[in-house]
This record gives sequence, structure tokens and C-alpha cells, in this order.
Amino acid sequence: MTNVLSYALETYFGKLGLLLLFSISFVIALLIPIFVSLPSFTDIGAIFVRTSSIFVNLTAPSAAVIIASTVFSLLFLSFAIVAINVIVKHSRTKTRIRHEVFDGLEKYTGRVFIVLLLYTAIVMAASLISYGTGAAGIVAAIVGLAFIPFFFYAPPSIVIDESSIWHSMRASAAYFFKRFDYFVLWLVLSIVIISVFDFIFITVSGTLVSRYAMLVFDSLFILPFLAVLQGQMYMKRFALLKR
Repeated sequence: MTNVLSYALETYFGKLGLLLLFSISFVIALLIPIFVSLPSFTDIGAIFVRTSSIFVNLTAPSAAVIIASTVFSLLFLSFAIVAINVIVKHSRTKTRIRHEVFDGLEKYTGRVFIVLLLYTAIVMAASLISYGTGAAGIVAAIVGLAFIPFFFYAPPSIVIDESSIWHSMRASAAYFFKRFDYFVLWLVLSIVIISVFDFIFITVSGTLVSRYAMLVFDSLFILPFLAVLQGQMYMKRFALLKR
């Protein structure tokens, strides 16, 4: 487990300039909900959409805005995730990232986009179906957690294994349960890192400013590291790279 973390740190700091370049897509993806005035709020530097309040007074124009903004947000998110996993793959295998690799980003981004869109649709459907019960938020959270195994490693699988959408989801679930300790490590580090920096930003700049400053900081520095760590964890599947 310590090897995974050390490889992630080595890749992160060794390719920081390139990661920052691609992480601009993270910034755009997370700011879109704010720019289009979706029912969202910021907490510990992340954007959360209040799915339980989306359906209040929902009109055709507002529904179109929600759908379009979600699609564009997921598209930018997909591109950033794919680009980072390409960096992880080639840094771990000690190969150069050639021009034809970047040419394949479109194919990988399309597949990852479908995966993220499917996960979003599942959570939104659960929220919509349970809206009348008054527990839409809780139901959506439970459904989201239940489907995490199928989606957590799907993006790395698509890029690293060059697998199809459905195969990546099966591979994700299999590896998720096989190395559940990796997910626990990723989750704990995520909570600790984001919470620590969020506390620092609140102390320095106050609550209002810190929310948006932390959002940008998350997008440029924290999310790329977590994506690198996730990719490195998935790379441990390969026997030749277990050291």
C-alpha cells in the first residue's frame, strides 16, 4: 500500500506541470454549476447539486439548462480524468507519451463520459423516483454508494486496459472488492487532505471567499493527485508492476 502512495507522489510531483495544464478542465467542470445557477452549494471545496430541490417548479427551459450544463460539466471532467490516467499509465510503464496517444484522448474521453453520465443518471433517477417520499437525498446517497464499485475504477480501466465501457465496469467492481483496502486508503486521504486545506483556507480568508478559492485549489492540486492515486492503485493489477 505504501508503494502505491509513493508512486502516486512521484508521478504527481514529477509531472506537476502537465497535470496542472489538464486540471484546468477540472476547474471548468466544477464551476459550471455555479455559472448556470444550478441548485448547488459548495462545501469542503467541492460542488454538490441539491438533487432534491431540482424538481421544484421545474420548467422545460430550466430542465434544458440542467441537462446541458450537466453534459458539459461531465465532458470536461472526463477529459481531465482521461488525460491524468494517460500520464499515470506512461509514467508507470516508463514509456513516452507519443503524439498518437493524445490522438486517442477523444476515444477514451467519450467512453469515460458515458460512464460518468450513466452514474449521474442512476443517482438522479433514484432522487426523482423517491422525491415524493421526502427522503430523496438519503435515497440518492445510498444508491450512489451502492453503485460506486462499478464506476470507481472504470475510467482507469478504459485508459489503462483500453477496455470497453461494460468491461471496464465489470473490471472496476472486481478490483474494488479484491483490493477494498485501496479504496479505504483513497477515501481517508481524500477526506483528510480536503478537510485540512479547507480549514487553512477558512482560517486565512474567511468562509465566503474560502469556498470558491478552495474549489479552484481542489481542481488544480487535490483532484489531480487523487486521480493519480486512483490510477496507480489500478495499475497494481498487473503482476509485472507490483514492485
